[in-house]
Amino acid sequence: MKFCRPRAVALIDDDGDFREALHERLALEAYEVQAFGSAEAALKQISPDFPGVVVTDLRMPGIDGRALLSRLQAIDEGLPVVMITGHGDIAEAVDALAQGAYDFVAKPFAFERLATSLNRALEKRGLVLDNRALAAALPPPEASRALLGESPSIVRLRGVIDQIADAGMDVLIEGETGVGKEVVARALHNSGRRRVHPFVAVNCGALPEGLIETELFGHEPGAFPGALRRRIGLVEQSHRGTLFLDEIESMPEQAQIKLLRVVEQREIQPLGAERPRPLDLRILASSKTDLEDAVARGAFRDDLFYRLNVLKLVVPPLRERREDVSLLFSHFLSRTAAARQLTPPAMTPRVRRVLLDHDWPGNVRELAHFAERVCLGLEAATNDETIADDGSLADRMERFERELIEDSLRRHQGDVGVITQALRIPRKTLYDKFRRHGLRPAAFR
Repeated sequence: MKFCRPRAVALIDDDGDFREALHERLALEAYEVQAFGSAEAALKQISPDFPGVVVTDLRMPGIDGRALLSRLQAIDEGLPVVMITGHGDIAEAVDALAQGAYDFVAKPFAFERLATSLNRALEKRGLVLDNRALAAALPPPEASRALLGESPSIVRLRGVIDQIADAGMDVLIEGETGVGKEVVARALHNSGRRRVHPFVAVNCGALPEGLIETELFGHEPGAFPGALRRRIGLVEQSHRGTLFLDEIESMPEQAQIKLLRVVEQREIQPLGAERPRPLDLRILASSKTDLEDAVARGAFRDDLFYRLNVLKLVVPPLRERREDVSLLFSHFLSRTAAARQLTPPAMTPRVRRVLLDHDWPGNVRELAHFAERVCLGLEAATNDETIADDGSLADRMERFERELIEDSLRRHQGDVGVITQALRIPRKTLYDKFRRHGLRPAAFR
C-alpha cells in the first residue's frame, strides 16, 4: 500500500472557452485534469475515492453547482468541491460553504488564488484517502510478530523463509539496526517443525563480561567457587528448538572458539562437566555489520563465519521499501491503541509528511516508536495542521478575505489607492485588514 498523492482535478463549466483555457493552465501546472461541460457528464465519471478534487461553476443549466455538491456528497462526503462564481453570486457561494463546499473563487481571479485552494484541497483529499487505506490495512493484533510488508524484497524474503523453514540449515541474517532481524529469525522458527520447542534469543552484545561462558554454556556444581547448583546455559536451553545469536559480531573471541564446537559438533560441554552432551538445535545468527568485512579486518573468526554462513538472508532497510511504511505504521498504531485501550487517531498533515519524507535511519524500530508517540498524542502539532482543518465558516471567510487582499496587492504592486478602488472599501478599513492579516503593501512594490 502506498500513500496517495492526489493531483486529479475534475473541472466542470458550461462555458467552453473558459473551460478550455482553465484546463490548459491547470495541465501546465501538472494537475491531472478531466474537463466536463455539464454536471450530468461529470457524475457519470466521479466515483467514491476519486483521487482528487472537483472544481465547478456555480451557475450552470440543468444541475447547477449547489445541486451537484449535494450529489457529490452522497457519492463521497470527503470529496472537496471548489466553487467558481461571479461577484454577483457570492451570497450563494457562502451558502454553498455552509452546505459543505471546500472553498469558492470569485471571477475574475488570479490563477494563484485557485492554485492555493486546490493544493490545500488536494492535501486534505490525500489525508482522507490515506486514513481510509490505513483503516482497511490494519492487521489483526495477533500478527504482531509477522514479517509485514508488500514490497518485492519483503515478499521474496517471506518466500525464502517458507522454503527453508524446515531445511535445518544454519542461517546468517544481516541488516541495519532496527530492520527486524529478530522478526525474521522468529518467522523462520515459527514456520517450521521446531516451533513447538524453545526459541532462545541471546543478545551477544549484552552478555555480562566475565560470565559469558557460564551464561552461554552453563556449569556443573563445584565447577568454580560459588557454583553450588547446576546451571543450564542458554545454548542448551534451545535443545530441540532454535538458538538465535543476535549481534554475533560483538561476541568475544574466547566465546567464539567455544561456540565453534557447538556449531561443528552439535554438542556442548559445560564448565565442570565430564563429557560433552549432544544437542539438537538450529542456529540463527544476526549481525548489523558485514561479517565478511569483519573477518577481513580480523575482528571475527573466519572459521566460525564460514560455518554460520550456510545461507545468508539480508533484511532491507526501510528506506529501500518505502511502500511498506504505511502498512507498518498502521500495524504499530493499532497495536499501541489495543494495548492502551485507545482509539487509533486519524492521520494529520504533519504525520503524513513524516511518513512520506523521512528516511527512517532507525528503520522499523524507529517507525514503531513514532507510531507509539502518535497514538499517545506525544507528537507535537505544527502550523501545518491548519491545512487539513477547514475550521468554522468565519475562519474560512477570514482566510478567503486575506487571500483576496493579497491577490490585489500582488496585482496592483502594493498601490493602496488602486486597491481601495478595486475592492471598493475605505482606506482606513483596508489598513485595518492589513494589520489583522499581517500584510505589508511595501512587500509587494
